[in-house]
Amino acid sequence: MKNAGKMFVSGVLGLLSAGLILSGCKSAPELTQANAQALIQAKYDQSPAVGINIAVDEKGLKQGVDANFWARTKLFPNRFWADFTLTPEGKKVLKLASGGDVIQWRPENAGDRNFSVVIVTVDTHPLKVHDVGDPQDEVGGAKSAVFVESPSLDGVPSALQMISNGPGNKLSSRHIATFVVDEGAWKLQSIN
Repeated sequence: MKNAGKMFVSGVLGLLSAGLILSGCKSAPELTQANAQALIQAKYDQSPAVGINIAVDEKGLKQGVDANFWARTKLFPNRFWADFTLTPEGKKVLKLASGGDVIQWRPENAGDRNFSVVIVTVDTHPLKVHDVGDPQDEVGGAKSAVFVESPSLDGVPSALQMISNGPGNKLSSRHIATFVVDEGAWKLQSIN
């Protein structure tokens, strides 16, 4: 009978100890869409800004001339090849992906509407996060959320914004963010 009593007391003490230990552990707070978006945006706000690649087609080329971003400096004998040089105004807001300051417009023929060149905005801005999905449970207690990132065009001249909306430009992209609990709070682990 003495052994049964000792076992009972040991069992009760074990349960009380486990209860105390578990009550001292804090569970991870809920990770909401708003929290996930704030963590991702904070990461982008801390990252260095990058240029925005913009494809310029024939319509965009004309819009750039009208906006005084570049001017035609040479027309070739075939009448559809031309060189356009960046103006001082254009050099303030963009650069050419190929380097230099001359856009070499070289379509295959006079009816080639698919030819384009790539320019890069100089005055870059942080990326914006939107359309964050519900965080999903992952293996090991992590969570992940799908989201869309888009460049911020705040401060970019309206004419350049119009050119960026032309064909061949896809400025937004989908990514997946992974979150883990660190010291009782959710932390952004990675973006893919």
